[in-house]
Amino acid sequence: MARSDAKRVRLAIVSTHPIQYYAPVFRTLAQSAHVLPRIFYTWSQTAEGPVFDPGFGTRFAWDVPLLEGYDHAFMPNVASRPGSDHFSGVQNPGLMEAISGWGADVVLVYGWNLQSHLGAMRYFKGRIPVLFRGDSTLLDARSPLRSLLRRVYLRWVYSHVDVAIAVGQNNRDYYQWCGLSPARIAFAPHSVDTVRFGDTDGEHAERAREWRKELGISDDSVTFVFAAKLIAKKDPLLLLDAFMALNSSAHLVYFGDGELEATLRERARAHANVHFLPFQNQRTMPAVYRLGDIYVLPSQGPGETWGLAMNEALASGRPVIASSRVGGARDLVREGRTGWVFEFKNGNDLARVMRAALTRGRDGLRRMGDNAQALSREWSTEAAADAIARAAVQAFAARSVEAPR
Repeated sequence: MARSDAKRVRLAIVSTHPIQYYAPVFRTLAQSAHVLPRIFYTWSQTAEGPVFDPGFGTRFAWDVPLLEGYDHAFMPNVASRPGSDHFSGVQNPGLMEAISGWGADVVLVYGWNLQSHLGAMRYFKGRIPVLFRGDSTLLDARSPLRSLLRRVYLRWVYSHVDVAIAVGQNNRDYYQWCGLSPARIAFAPHSVDTVRFGDTDGEHAERAREWRKELGISDDSVTFVFAAKLIAKKDPLLLLDAFMALNSSAHLVYFGDGELEATLRERARAHANVHFLPFQNQRTMPAVYRLGDIYVLPSQGPGETWGLAMNEALASGRPVIASSRVGGARDLVREGRTGWVFEFKNGNDLARVMRAALTRGRDGLRRMGDNAQALSREWSTEAAADAIARAAVQAFAARSVEAPR
């Protein structure tokens, strides 16, 4: 039996703008018997339409609904240069009053490196429980001095958090490094909508078969897929070099656009088994992953804190190859069962694991894909929403017990 709204913990969530990975979680939270969420979006300019994406170099909008099924409000952003790419790009003078006026029992802040977000953490600390969610890791190398200064500052930042919600193991290690004790770290998996990436009617598989036929890929050819921005951070050139070193009959398909596209096309010009297709929006992505037999994310970073494309590939029934700089690989890649991890920037090691994939053949990779899809259920929208709700309820209960003192 569902609780009445009066008995649900009122959870205020502070986030910059509608994001395709978060919206399904917010919709699921709205159906919870335990929390009553309201999302306070702080980059109000995004309410009016597409957002400029520096990676794509253009204004861009996803083709899946991002505002349906949950309560939300866009808070006026008065920043002179609005954006989520710099600290002063999000300034919401009315945010604290709006959250308090709504009667929040708990506040969950996504990301601290924006003026209003850090301000919310500081304002509500000691008033109501403050939860935090991010996906930072310690994977990117820094000098000893920069690392020390960063740690000192981050310990101050996270002193304003009651509970940090980790998305995976590398993120948990980061929170502990920042001074949070295990008791102050909860877990809610970094997730995608696994239902949407399923294929109960076979529509996505059929589109993938059509694509393979159009590209001249035979039924018995193992195919590697890269679907991401063609930028240095993702290291698509390393993948191309490793693939060409295989000297096999396999195929490699790039989905995406970016600054390295011309270089990639020129380098692959003489290789008939390398294909380039344009960026695809969200509704087509389940077919994108199914075109291939294995998904490759060779990122060198910096800042590849998770790699949610891996979640999408697994949910589509495809194993993955990921570099050691991909934050989510530690959680999602079970060596030889759901994929392989190689040493970042090491083309020989990447070629090694690609050869391992080729020895499995399409049938063997399909069996790995079954393992991958089974694992993806642990990283679903529902699992993430349930864990966030549980963390909010526990934080509220703990504060309620402490209050009489």
